[in-house]
Amino acid sequence: MSTSHAPGDEHSVDGRPDPGLPLPEQRLTSGPATSEGAGAVGRLAGTVYRLRDQLQRAQAEAEGRALVDLASGILVERLRCSPVEAAAQLESLAAQAGLSTLELAADLVNQATRDDIAELARGFVAEAGQPARASVGLRLRSAEAGALAAGDAPAVAQSMLQHALAPLGAVAVAIWAAHGDQSLSLAGSAGFGDEEPARWRHVPPGVPTPARQALDNRATTRYDTLAGAGLPSIGLRELSGGRIAVPAGTGGRIVGVLEICWAEALPAQSQSIERQVQVLAELCAIALESHPLGEHDPRSKRPADPRLTELLDLTDGLNDPCLVLQPLLDTADTPADFVIRHVNTSFVDFAGRPRNMIAGALLLDAYPLVAEPGGLFDKVEHVLATGEPFRAERMRLAAVVDTVPLTTQAQVSISRQGAHVLVVLRLEDGTPKVARLLQHAQRLGRIGGFEENLITGDIVWNDTLFDLHGLPPTAEPVPLDQLAAHVHPDDAHSIGRFLRSLLHHHRPASTAFRLQRADSVARHIRVVAEPVLDENARVTSVRGAYQDVSAQHWTEVALAATRDQLAQSQQETAERNRLALRLQHAIMPPSHGPVDLHNLSVAVRYRPAEKDHLVGGDWYDAVALPSGQVLLCVGDVAGHGIEAATGMVALRNALRGLATTGAGPAQLLAWLNTVTHHLTDNVTATAVCGLYDPASRRLRWARAGHLPPVLLRGGKAAALPKVSGILLGAVGQAVYEEGDTQLETGDTLLMYTDGLIERRDRSVQDSLESLLQVARAPRQLGREGHLEDQLDHLLRYTNADTDDDTCLIGVTVR
Repeated sequence: MSTSHAPGDEHSVDGRPDPGLPLPEQRLTSGPATSEGAGAVGRLAGTVYRLRDQLQRAQAEAEGRALVDLASGILVERLRCSPVEAAAQLESLAAQAGLSTLELAADLVNQATRDDIAELARGFVAEAGQPARASVGLRLRSAEAGALAAGDAPAVAQSMLQHALAPLGAVAVAIWAAHGDQSLSLAGSAGFGDEEPARWRHVPPGVPTPARQALDNRATTRYDTLAGAGLPSIGLRELSGGRIAVPAGTGGRIVGVLEICWAEALPAQSQSIERQVQVLAELCAIALESHPLGEHDPRSKRPADPRLTELLDLTDGLNDPCLVLQPLLDTADTPADFVIRHVNTSFVDFAGRPRNMIAGALLLDAYPLVAEPGGLFDKVEHVLATGEPFRAERMRLAAVVDTVPLTTQAQVSISRQGAHVLVVLRLEDGTPKVARLLQHAQRLGRIGGFEENLITGDIVWNDTLFDLHGLPPTAEPVPLDQLAAHVHPDDAHSIGRFLRSLLHHHRPASTAFRLQRADSVARHIRVVAEPVLDENARVTSVRGAYQDVSAQHWTEVALAATRDQLAQSQQETAERNRLALRLQHAIMPPSHGPVDLHNLSVAVRYRPAEKDHLVGGDWYDAVALPSGQVLLCVGDVAGHGIEAATGMVALRNALRGLATTGAGPAQLLAWLNTVTHHLTDNVTATAVCGLYDPASRRLRWARAGHLPPVLLRGGKAAALPKVSGILLGAVGQAVYEEGDTQLETGDTLLMYTDGLIERRDRSVQDSLESLLQVARAPRQLGREGHLEDQLDHLLRYTNADTDDDTCLIGVTVR
C-alpha cells in the first residue's frame, strides 16, 4: 500500500504538508493481495499510513494555527475587534497583499514583537528585498509557532528542521540537555534513523562529542565534516557531513546544545545564517525549560529504595502540588539544605518556572526567600527533626522572577516520610500564570529589570536587559555609576539628575536617554528606578527597569513630520480651493440680473457648495450669436477643485467658439465631446445645449447625459421629452439626438444642474418630480421681479442634500 499526492503539491522534507500551503488531496491505493494473510496485512498497513498521515496533517495545521492566532490577537488589540473579525480581517489583508495567511501573520508578529526573530527578518528584507520576508521571517516564525504548539522536545526538533533548517540544506537536528555532572541527554531529534536516538539517549561525562566541545568552549563550534573531525556523535554512520553545535541558554545559564547536521560538507556560513542559528538555539533553550526530559533520561529513573518508590508513586497520584525533599546534611548531621528530589505531575511553580527547573535543585536555590524566620525552611527542618506533621491554612510563600518579587498564599501540609519530607501545597490564586505573563510582558514590551546592591556591588540583570545593551548574557552588567559613559554626551546631564534623585534625595526617578552600545547601535531607552532603604534610611540597593522606546521615539518623529506635511498640504489645498472659487466667481457670479436677448429675458442663479473644498465645475452661458440665434447652455464637469474649475472654463469657451459656426446643437455637442476627450486631462462632463430662433420662437436642443430642461406654461410644469446623448469625454466619437420645441409668449424655460434636485435617499426621477411640483405651486409675485422671484423660490424650496454646487437659468419668452 502506498500514499500518492496530486502532482504539483509542495511538501516538507519529512512529508508533512507546509501549513502555509493548501493541503493536497490524498488517496490510498493497495496492490493485489497474494494471499488472505497478505490482504489483511495490507489493510492494516493502509490504516497505519492513513492514521499517520492524519496525525501529520493535524500537527501542521496546529503549528499554522498557533502563528495565525498570534497575529489575530495583535489585530484584536489594534483594531478593537472580536477574534472572529480579526481572523476575517487577516485573511482579507493577506488576499489584498498577495500573500498567504501565514506569511502575513508572520509579518504582523515580526512588527509587533521586536524580538530577535523580528530584527533578523527585517535585516534580510533590507539586504535581499521583499521576497526575503517570506523566506526568513515566515520560516523562523513558523518554527517558533511549531515549538510553542509542540508537546515535547522531539516535536520542537521536528518543527525546527521542517521550517527553518531544511531550507538551509540541513537534513537532521538534535537537541541535547546538559547536566551538572558534565553528561548530556538527547532531549529531542529529527531526521535520523529510528535506532539512532535510542543509542544516543545518554552521553557520559568526558566523551568529546561536538555538543560537548560547544559546551566547553561556550561558543558555536563548526566542523566541515564529522568524519574529518574524528568525533563521535548521533548519526555518524549515515550522516558524516558538516556539523554545527550551538550552546543554548538563557540568562547566562547554558541548559543544552543545538546540533545541526548536513549530508555533505558544511556549506559556507554567512553572518545572516549564523544569526538564524542563534535564534533557533534560543528556541531550544525555551524548549528544554518548558518540556521535561523523557523517561529515557537516566535522571528520571526511579530510585532503588522501594519505600521511596512508593512515596513517589503516591505523590504522582495526588491532585495537589507536592515536593519530596531529601535533607542535605552538614558535618554536624544537621540539614544545611534540602534537595528537591521529586515534584509530582500536578506541581505548578507559583513563580512560573517549568517543573524540570525545580526538580533536582536545592530548596534554597529554587526558593531563597523561604529562609526567612518562621518560613517554610524552618517548618520543614522542624518536621524532619521531630516527626511532628505541620499544617497551615494560610502561609506566605515568596520567590523572585527576573528581579521582581512575587508572593502568594497557600495551604501547606508537611510530613516526614522515612528519610524524606513531603510538602503538599495548595495555591490560592493564579500566581504561576501571573509570573509567566510577567515574563512575556517584559519580552514583548522590551523591558529589562535590574537590581544593584550598593553595599556588595552585586548586580542582577534579566535576559532582556543584556539584549537591550547589546551584551552577551555572560558579560558583566553595567553599574549605575558607569551608565553615563554608555550614553550620548548630550544626555549625560540627564543621567546625573537621575542618580542624584535616587542616591541623594532618596526618591524614585526616571529619565530617557540615548544608549550607545558597543555594536554601534543607538537605542532610545527610558529607565525608572527606586532606592531601597534600610532601617537607618540609608540606600542599600537600587532596583528598577529599562525599556527600549526606540520604536515609540521614531514613531513620534514620523508623526511630527507627517503633521508638518499634512499642514502644508492643507494650506496648499485651501489655496487651490480659493483660487478655484475666485475663478468660478469671475466667470459666473452667484447672482446675475435679467438680461434681454432679443425677445428673451434671461436670469441666472448660482449657489456654490457650502464647503470650499467642494468647489465644482458647474457652468452656464447665454449669448447672442452672429447668426441672430441665442445660445443657451448649462453644464457640469465631474469632480471638484481647481481641476474641475479649469475644465469648466475650457468647455464653456470651446462651446462658445464652436457655436459661431452656425451648426446645430447636436453637432455642437459632438464637437465638444471630441474636445473633452482629446484636449483635456481625463475630464468628463454633462451638458445641455439649446439654440433659440427669436423670429420663429423655435428652440432646438440636445443633451449630453444631462437632465432635460423644464417648461413652465399656463401654470403647469413639465420636462421636455428626453433625447439620447452620452456624457462628454467618455468616448472619442459620439452622436447626439436633437429635440425641437415651439415656445410661446409667456413661456419660461428652466435649465439647471443636478445640485438643484439631487438627494441621496431617492432616485433622480423622483427628485425631478419634486422639482416640477415646486415649480407648479402658486405664489405671490411682483410684476417686475417675476422671473428672479421664480428662481429664488426654486432655490429655496428644492430639498437637495448633497452639498453640491448648483446652477439655474430661467428664460422667459416675451
